[in-house]
Amino acid sequence: MAKQTAPEKKKQYKAEKREKAMIEGILEGSPDAIGVVIIRIGCGCRKMAAIAKDGEPASKVIIYRDGATSICDKCKEDDGAFMRVTESFIHWVEPEPSDKKKKEIELKVLGSAPTN
Repeated sequence: MAKQTAPEKKKQYKAEKREKAMIEGILEGSPDAIGVVIIRIGCGCRKMAAIAKDGEPASKVIIYRDGATSICDKCKEDDGAFMRVTESFIHWVEPEPSDKKKKEIELKVLGSAPTN
């Protein structure tokens, strides 16, 4: 008899403590936002933007680096290119949309390629 394996679980990303203040600031300036996209880049820089319920931007994209006065030279050059992204996910605002709606928005905003 063949051994059954459990289905693979998608890794659940969560906002880090140091990202939460930035998330709150973005949400404060974007009252229609239902979440904030967080994109972590291999160099340590991060890109964030609020998203509306239709998956469209609800704020400008902010790129920053913890503890630095400026983003790194590589991000200045290529604006945090997709090829250097290590993790990307959406931090949802309560109440969260349905799972179906979240998947639709994630596909629209992040695409279908895994980034882990």
